[in-house]
Parts: sequence; structure tokens; C-alpha cells
Amino acid sequence: MRPSRGVPLLAVVLAATALTAPSPARAAGDGHCARQERVRVPGAAHQRSACLPDLTTTGLAGTPYTDMADQAGLTAAATRSPSGVPGVQIDGYFPDSSRFNTTHGWRHDAQFVIRLPDRWNGGLVVTGAPGNRKQYATDKAISDQVLARGYAYAATDKGNNGVDFYRDGTRPGDAVAEWNARTTQLTRAAQRVVAQRYGHAPRRTYVTGVSNGGYLTRWQLENHPELYDGGVDWEGTLWTADGSPPLTSLPVTVARMFGAAQDEDLYAAGFARGSEFLWPYHEKAYWGVTQKIYRAEFDPAYDPGCPGPSAGSTTEQVLAPCVSDASYDYASRPDSVHRAVARVSLTGRIGRPLITLHGDLDALLPKATHSDVYARMIDAAGRGALHRYYTVQDGTHVDGLYDTHPDRLRPILPCYRSAFDALVAWVERGVRPPADRTVARPAGGDVVDSCALDAGEAVVR
Repeated sequence: MRPSRGVPLLAVVLAATALTAPSPARAAGDGHCARQERVRVPGAAHQRSACLPDLTTTGLAGTPYTDMADQAGLTAAATRSPSGVPGVQIDGYFPDSSRFNTTHGWRHDAQFVIRLPDRWNGGLVVTGAPGNRKQYATDKAISDQVLARGYAYAATDKGNNGVDFYRDGTRPGDAVAEWNARTTQLTRAAQRVVAQRYGHAPRRTYVTGVSNGGYLTRWQLENHPELYDGGVDWEGTLWTADGSPPLTSLPVTVARMFGAAQDEDLYAAGFARGSEFLWPYHEKAYWGVTQKIYRAEFDPAYDPGCPGPSAGSTTEQVLAPCVSDASYDYASRPDSVHRAVARVSLTGRIGRPLITLHGDLDALLPKATHSDVYARMIDAAGRGALHRYYTVQDGTHVDGLYDTHPDRLRPILPCYRSAFDALVAWVERGVRPPADRTVARPAGGDVVDSCALDAGEAVVR
């Protein structure tokens, strides 16, 4: 359940890299893990601190301080990440009544991780878990790089996780609404933790995330711009009350799985021509389960027996689609369903700079019905000057699929890293990022660890 109110271009990239490197000066108090004993997370019901020689996945793999399994598939196998960042890690949880997260044996949701590097650059980066994953999911994709830049880092499990997350709360939409509340809660707490550790509040706070974490980034910049200086949204989910894309495009994929829809129907629903080679995998791993658990979250009365009280106890059961979803029609559902979605919907009224990236071969959240629409919403709200939107040619929803199709895909992570540096240069030095464009896949060279945002065709919105 949600917390109570009382709980609480190439040149651009090079410039930003220099800007965000941690200064040689250590935090007030000096020394490895200084002030560790004084740091308390405001509002936390439980916390555990550790002084560690390396806060990156290189140093944490195989320890209780990360979860490599929860990161599976999000990055390409050959991805290079920095290492050797000593500092303090704080694990814990805020008060909550749900118990989906079994990490550390706590069986308690609203878990978080906060990492405080010895060499701090004055900034803080906050994220929420993608998909239905937990707080360590983006350690390699996000945490490693920002820690090496000198940022403090904080991540939340969003207050509920796993495929049964829809059981949390008392009203339809409660579970997703909690995601937003938990991200706000962690941001406020982490800013105060940073002040305790280093002697002053962060000079800059950035919010970022992948997939559902991208949705959280958008929502935070719309609803709590006072907490942040900017954000990077990596293929965020779009929720809108009048035609929410996950509940309008995914039923078509389920219908195709049961022989009731054709390829042309998927194209009409926004799925890109050229992405067909990815569809068999998504049939097995994504389409059915995603539709049924999100429909159960917002419209539990549609088919109370599927998924029922659980999405399944075996992998086969979890991934199996509901036959009823093949004919699900969001537009015709009762007003109560639309109101439930409206509670978590986006408006486009961002209050801080935002950079969005989306792969043109995303076969789970097609860019045509997600980020393309959100970019238009931002423009319609008069906030276009605060937004940049980059389509990554041959990018798809999870970078791990590059390992299976290296001749047809490119990872988005290196473009994300370039985008983050471009955001920092934009916010802190007034260096405008490249115009909206499609970032072309180069004919040769390193696509796993290199991406120039100015290499592509500019798009006029």
C-alpha cells in the first residue's frame, strides 16, 4: 500500500563527462565511509549500512548487496562498466503492508538501496525498478556509471513487485499509484541522507529509469518538478485515461497468439514493420503475462478467474495468456476502469528538462503508441522546449536480445549514457542537446559501448 502522508553530440558528451567527474576533494569528515554511523534514512522502518570497497556490480556480484538475477536481460553481455568506487551502501525498507519482495529474507515491500561514494560530485540520481523487478535491477544499467561519475544513487522496488503486484492495495490502480508515491518518498529521504553524509544537500538531483522506471521519471517531472533538475526516460510506459496503450495494443498481440488477429492488426496497433523476428520471443516471454497482470490491476472485474489471486506458481502458468484478453476492449469498459487509469495517467506537463530514448524495434511498448504519443503530449502542453526525443535505430525493449540478434539489433544503453551526459550539460552548463532525431546505427564499430547522439537524421516535431 502507498505510504502515509507523514512518511514522508559528441562535443556535448565530452563536456558533460568533464563536468560530472567527481572532484578529488572528499566529503566533509574525510576518509573512507566517513559519517557512516550518523546516516539515518528518514521514515525508514529498517536500514542496514555497509562500508564497501566497491559499490559497482564488479565488486558486488555474488554478495548480498546486489542481485544479478534481477538484472538478467537488461544489458548486452559485452557491456563494459566502470568499477572501483568505494563508499557506503544502505539497504532497508519503509513501512508497508505488502510482502512481495523477499530480498534479504525480509519479505517486505518498499525496499530501497542508497549508495554514497567516497568521492562525491554533489549530485544524486534516483530511479525506480523497471518492469516488475526490484531495487537492484538497474545496478549495471544505471548505478555503475553514475557512481563512477561521483553521484550518490538511490533505487526503489516501487512498493510492490513481481507478477502478483496487482494484488496490492484496495482499489484498482492502487499498486501503480504506489510506485509514484514510493519514488517521491525515496527522493526526499535520499536528499536528506546525502546531507547527513556529505554535510550539505545535493546541488543537483536527477530522476531516470527504464520502461516502468521511465514512466516514473515522466510522472515525477510532471508532478514533483521541485525535487529534480531533470531526467532521462528510457522507453517509458505511457498511461493515458482515454486510450492507455498497454491495454489497447497488448490485447491485439494476445489475439494473434490465439489465431484471432493477423500481422496487419499488430501494425495497426503500433508494432513496427521489421520487428517481426522479435515476435516469437515476445509471445513466449512478454505479451500474455504483461496484458493479464496490468488488466488485473486496473480492471479486475473483467475476468476475475484469470489471472485470479495469482498470475501462476510455475513459469508456464505465469507466462500463459488469458483467453479472455484476446477480445479485451478498453474503450468499452466501464467508467470506473478509465478512472482507475486516470489516477496514474500522464499529461505531458513536465516541469524540468527531459530526454526520452526509444528503440524503433520495441516489440513490447511500441514507440508509435508510447513515446511518439508522449512527445506530442509534451508539445501540446507547451513544454516542448524542455524535451528532447531520440529514436534509437534497431533498438528494442531489452538490450539482452542483442546477444541473440547482433546483426539486427543495437543496445540502447550506450545511447542512454550519452543522453544522461547531455542532460547534465544542458542543466548545468546550458549546452543544448542535439535536436530530436533518429540515432542511426553505424555501419561498423562498437555499438555495445558507444553511441553519438548527433549521428543521425534530425526530426522536426
